[in-house]
Order: sequence, then C-alpha cells, then structure tokens
Amino acid sequence: MGDKNNSKMNLDSIHNFVIARDDKPKDECAIFGIYNSPEASNFTYLGLYSMQHRGQESSGIVSTDGEILYRFAGMGLVANVFNQSNLKDLKGKTAIGHNRYSTTGASFLRNAQPLRVESHMGPISLAHNGNLVNSYDIRKDLEESGSIFQTTIDSEIIVHLMAKSKSKEILEAVSNALKVVQGAYSLLVMTNKYLIAVRDPNGFRPLVMGERVDGSIVFASETCAFDITDTKYIRDVEPGEMVVVDSFGIKSYFPFAKKSHSLCIFEYIYFSRPDSYIFNESVYKIRKQLGFYLAKMEVVEADVVISVPDSANVAALGYSEASNIPFAMGLIRSHYIGRTFIEPDQKIRDFGAKIKYNVVRDVVRDKRVIIIDDSIMRGTTSRKIIKMIRNAGAKEVHMRISAPPTISPCYYGIDIPTHKELIAATHSLEEIKKYLRVDSLAYLDLNTMHQAAGQEYPKSRYCDACFTGKYPVAFTSEDTSKEKYLFENLD
Repeated sequence: MGDKNNSKMNLDSIHNFVIARDDKPKDECAIFGIYNSPEASNFTYLGLYSMQHRGQESSGIVSTDGEILYRFAGMGLVANVFNQSNLKDLKGKTAIGHNRYSTTGASFLRNAQPLRVESHMGPISLAHNGNLVNSYDIRKDLEESGSIFQTTIDSEIIVHLMAKSKSKEILEAVSNALKVVQGAYSLLVMTNKYLIAVRDPNGFRPLVMGERVDGSIVFASETCAFDITDTKYIRDVEPGEMVVVDSFGIKSYFPFAKKSHSLCIFEYIYFSRPDSYIFNESVYKIRKQLGFYLAKMEVVEADVVISVPDSANVAALGYSEASNIPFAMGLIRSHYIGRTFIEPDQKIRDFGAKIKYNVVRDVVRDKRVIIIDDSIMRGTTSRKIIKMIRNAGAKEVHMRISAPPTISPCYYGIDIPTHKELIAATHSLEEIKKYLRVDSLAYLDLNTMHQAAGQEYPKSRYCDACFTGKYPVAFTSEDTSKEKYLFENLD
C-alpha cells in the first residue's frame, strides 16, 4: 500500500566492481524526520542529501498523508535514488528518511531503511542509526517463537518487539520494545498520527531537534541538515528521551532507566561534518582543538603541514596554528570517484589510493612535511599516501594522528575493523612507523583527546571504547563477533 522500491541497478549500485576505498572506519547512518510541512518529502530529501557522508549504500523516505504510509528506497547515493517523480509520489505533511551504511546486515535493497510494516496498531515506519549489542540473542529468541524476518538488519528487531507488545498504544509499544534492546540507537518512528524521536540512555549517536518558520518540527542526525532546510536548531534530543510530536504539540518522556552518558567521541574526530553542532558542541571547534593539542605534545621541525582530506583538514589547521608551521593543501582528494570497474591490464601501483588522492608536488618537493590524519586503521592506505608524498620529492615525512591509537572495534554503530585487523592493536609504535616508512610518528594521547573535547578523563561523558577496549554497554552474546557482523552470513 503506497510502497515502492527502486530495484533498477546502475553502476553506482553494483558492489562487485573495484572500489577505491579509504582505510577508514566506515560511516554509520543518517536519519531525518519532519512533521507537518507541505513539502515534507522534499525537505527530507534535502536533509538526507546534506548528510550523505554518513551513509552511501542506500537511501529511503517514507511519508504519510494521515492515512497511508508511502515508501520509496533504493541503492546508491541520495541524488541517484530520488527524482521529481518519485518524490511527488511521497505524499503527505510528515516524512522520515534514512541514509545507510551497513554496520549489521549485508548491503542489499531489502535492508534499506526506513522500514515500513503493518501491525495491529496500524502502519509503522522506522529509521535507525546505531547498533544493538544484544540483537543476535533477541533475534534468535524471536525466530524460535515464530517470528519471520524480512531483512537482516538489527533495526527490524525493534519492530517485532513492538508488534509483540500487548499494548495497543504506539508510545507504550515503542518504550517497551526499547527496554528490551541494548546498545546504540537514535531512532525515528512514524505512524499516521505521530512522529517519535528516541535516543538511547547512553546517548551514543547524535540526534538534534529544530523548527522551521512554518512551524514544522524537524529531527536530524546533524545540524548541517538544518542549514539546508532553513531550520532553527532548538536542542538535542537528550539521552534516554522520547520526543513525541502530534497534532496536539510536542511532549517529552524519559521512560528508560538513567545511565551514564557515553557519547561517541569519534563523531568529533572523523564522522560529523565540521559545520555541524552535535552533543551541544561545534564539531569544527573540537576538531581544531584536537590538532592544536597534538602540536603541543611533541615538537618536530618541518616546513609545511598538510592533511589527509577531508576529515583531517580542520585538525591540520589547528596543528599549523599551534606550531607556527604553514598549512598547505598538499593532497587533493577527488570527490567524484564513486566506484570504478575499469583498471588497466597493465596494473597501476597503488591504484586505489591514486584514484582518490593526488599529491601537489610544489607543496611537498624538497620540504620536511608533517602530514595530519585523524586515524590509522589497517595502515594500508596511509602507507600508500606516504609513498606518494616521498615520490613527489619530500625530504622528510612526519605523521601525526589527531586521536589515540585505535585498538578495538566499535559495536555501537561504527564499522571499525576487527581487533586482529587494527595495526595499533597488534604492533608497537616503532613497528607502525617502520611499516608506514615515515621519519616519525605520534598519536594524540587519551587524556589530551578528552581535554580537547572539554572533558576530564576518566570522568568524561564520551565513549572511547575504540581507543581503550572498555565498552560502556556489556554484550549478552559470548561471541562479540556475532554482534559486529550480525547477519552477514544470512544473505
């Protein structure tokens, strides 16, 4: 009923081709919702477009006119999935949208969100950013009791728990379901009457609320989605809060047991756009402070500071300012590579890195270069970039990382490689330096990172499990790998 899917495959949607990928943690997801706007689907499209960096595998929008929930989803980027025709079919004044990168469940169209289901409470749609750490056990129990799943994503578990709720009231069904799950969720739930925004009690993932001049209420993962839709930021949805919007106005509930905050500090380091405000702080300000503090830790003589674009640009500016070493754009990143299925028969060395980055020779030639990056995962791409800089004529290359060594995977909505794949988890600083072939290597230390984010360690409100291995929410499954790659083998 009103449900459409974009099953047409194009070059942007096919995953068998050679992909020029960063050796970086993979982006999570973006959610956007708007209540009572005559152009709800158009604004949702624009909000998703502005948050494309949070997920590039699939995109979807569900809207309602008060009677029917209309859905359209497809594989690929927002601009490739939607057009004037299918947006026009998304009728109504309320809509939610989702950009996906799969942290659980494989990359297939049936896993695209928002989900849309029929239930004894009427049609329901749901968009989820995060990862549920007890989803493996819950799904197993649900299947044994007769539940049939249509997707391989953890988000569908929430829908099943809502459907099994004895309550016929949607608000109670949502809160009852979320009391069962554990982990990270920033969630939008939409019915014919309600738009509901919920954030887990730890507050892992961001969720902000705003209002347009026409009075429509807007929710988004980042405030950059407010800028493009002319939305005024009101506040963050608080950890453990359920905000309910309907024809009677806005109500706030706190139905969950209170927990210590565990806001994802990697949002500041890498994920969020620098022009966004999340967790009530400026991403730009904190990212610049990370670079500033990094420069104060260890002095190295050099001629130029460059960054690995784009996420390390602001940290490099902070480093340059603190060290009085000039900043220059020594690496240029192509923003239009998408996926390429052509590589010459005569293999090009370091093809993946070269198709994404190129060195500005005049910036690095005969120079002592400091290159700033925000993280090193496996180290493979960093090694290739260093090689490119040396081949361009750099006299020395010193690498500085605006975060501590990443030693543990994330189970709360970020696809960080497994422990054995993380170079800092299995090698010493000296070994990493030799592997990268740099003249020196230094990371920001844990205490200083929290200080740059305005917090005192270990009393900080931020989750730093990827740097410490100390997870704020325990796992119910003995084998945590089942949670990280939850249902990959089911596809």
